[in-house]
Amino acid sequence: MHFKKYTKQRNNTFQGLRSFRDTLPKNIKKIINKKGHIYSETLNNWKYIVGEKLFKICYPKSFKNSNRFGVSTLLVMVKRGHEVDLEYSKKEIMNKMNSFFGYSVVEKLKFVSFDDNQNILSSDTDKENNVTIMKYQNKINDIKNNKIKKSIMELTKVFKKK
Repeated sequence: MHFKKYTKQRNNTFQGLRSFRDTLPKNIKKIINKKGHIYSETLNNWKYIVGEKLFKICYPKSFKNSNRFGVSTLLVMVKRGHEVDLEYSKKEIMNKMNSFFGYSVVEKLKFVSFDDNQNILSSDTDKENNVTIMKYQNKINDIKNNKIKKSIMELTKVFKKK
């Protein structure tokens, strides 16, 4: 009997504990892989990476992994008028991020400016029940196992708080 090695389902069984990632459905694995742990670790350690002075004027908005068409980029929101300060420390931020993760994570930084008087978190606080984006919310609702569905919702709430 021949086994196919390149199927989407897991053929091998492991005795003992499985990792949490192996127990998740395919749709949820895609969501976690896209958002990734790089962005969450960057959010958690942003103050260390950029320093106290730049921490007050900027924050990371999104992270895109590299693919065959583009390089890995970190999109950073900057208060209007402070773009030059961040532009001068661009190389230092990339070096700190790459040294923090231990390999070349970020190859390019993009800056988007915003007005200081604009309240950034106002739309997020109104929708505490709908923590995730509706596209991901529908995928999570498609999960049949209630325990996994509940744990994924708790996971998204933790990510939204950070």
